Amino acid sequence: MLDAKLKTQLSAYLEKLQLPIELIASLDERDASRELEALLVEIAGLSDKITYVRSDDDARKPSFAIRRAGTDLQVRFAGLPMGHEFTSLVLALLQVGGHPSKEAQDLLAQVAALEGEFRFETYFSLSCQNCPDVVQALNLMCVLNPRVSHVAIDGALFQAEVEARQVMAVPTVYLNGEVFGQGRMELAEIVARIDTGAVAREAEKIAAKDAFDVLVVGGGPAGAAAAIYAARKGIRTGIAAERFGGQVLDTLGIENLISVAETEGPKLAAALEQNVRHYDVDLMNLQRAEELLPAGEDGLVRVRLASGAVLKSRTVILSTGARWRQMNVPGENEYRNKGVAYCPHCDGPLFKGKRVAVIGGGNSGVEAAIDLAGLVSHVTLLEFDGKLRADEVLQRKLRSLPNVTVLTNAQSTEVLGDGQKVSGLVYTDRLIGNSHRIELEGIFVQIGLLPNTEWLKGTVELSARGEIVIDDRGQTSVPGVFAAGDATTVPYKQIVVAMGAGSTAALSAFDHLIRTPLPALAGDLAAAA
Repeated sequence: MLDAKLKTQLSAYLEKLQLPIELIASLDERDASRELEALLVEIAGLSDKITYVRSDDDARKPSFAIRRAGTDLQVRFAGLPMGHEFTSLVLALLQVGGHPSKEAQDLLAQVAALEGEFRFETYFSLSCQNCPDVVQALNLMCVLNPRVSHVAIDGALFQAEVEARQVMAVPTVYLNGEVFGQGRMELAEIVARIDTGAVAREAEKIAAKDAFDVLVVGGGPAGAAAAIYAARKGIRTGIAAERFGGQVLDTLGIENLISVAETEGPKLAAALEQNVRHYDVDLMNLQRAEELLPAGEDGLVRVRLASGAVLKSRTVILSTGARWRQMNVPGENEYRNKGVAYCPHCDGPLFKGKRVAVIGGGNSGVEAAIDLAGLVSHVTLLEFDGKLRADEVLQRKLRSLPNVTVLTNAQSTEVLGDGQKVSGLVYTDRLIGNSHRIELEGIFVQIGLLPNTEWLKGTVELSARGEIVIDDRGQTSVPGVFAAGDATTVPYKQIVVAMGAGSTAALSAFDHLIRTPLPALAGDLAAAA
């Protein structure tokens, strides 16, 4: 199962085990069970602190538990945690074996103090880059708190379970038998949702903070670059981000970041966070901005957060990024994550052997259709325009696939379903006006991005497309407020462009600070009089 290089690396990690652990397998006669047993035996052979045991006592087969010997502490995987989940397996081995987590100590203490019973189940796919973050967070909670249990389930191996529960997006997390959440979630976000007092406590801490010199709103590549450039000037810098890493977290392959031949979005996001934390930056994650208040007599711009807390700063850099654009047709919201999806890499494996549609004929749409064609029975790609807009090399590949149909001049008008999941799509032929229905089980929307700027309407100037209008220095229409990245009128929405724009905005903010005198305090004015 493991090549020589991977075995050598894993052996080195397993030297960090402090306590003995057991790998307890529940297997059947399927090939997947034989593969899992071979993997577990191989891992057990790499450390004298690991024992392999076959018990067959779990209803899900193949599955296995990683248990701290002599205790009830364990985490469980149903399936083979390879691909993106191999890192989750390694971390689970280490943490059950007593190796400490690098998460913040106050967050670890918060998990350990949780009261109640929390039975988590997570459905993942091996191609999903967002799933490991959820699996690893919940596994860590099991290690820290005996009242938490977790099993990570490979949806591709447990199709009957997936069908019964109508799981059509990964990661999907169940808590005590009910849907808890879908999509990428960090440990702090999960804890905040089950620790009801966490939001109020965090809001109180944030509200008590002194004013910043530069406050960055948004934690994508533009926001990270802005914070680093500002902090390097030695000025008080903070970041308030709804989700640090932003849309990069949902990006699988990145091959156009200069000096980096190839990487993945979550890896880049982790590197950005590590780089930001290297400097004296106050990083406030999971904080959504709701209102921008221009500077008053005290010279401070204010940002009101969803928690109710208000942050103050002499300058603000807006880098709130963008999100997937929706079709905005009847049925889309009703069947979101019930057949309507936006990430083919994550959710594609759940539609194996089924019929799907891809909406959008740009690079993203054509790439999605190519990827899905290798998994599903048939792909119908619909493009509103009269021709595809993807690069010719991608179009040639698409035309070579026998199970792909391309429809141009096709306007999607309605998502159909049976109340539980998608059953079809209605579109109009824009040339002759006829309406058509396609029978299918999945719809992947790939029609571009929408800037996260609704909360700024009426405060800063926005373009007709909702983008923040900036000049060549990143200045907005509000003095002391700058902007960068995909939320702005910058013409190209690229990671490297966003990083450069964030740096520009930070340098402009610093220039604004050194040219703007601090407002006099009321007491100073009275004394001068």
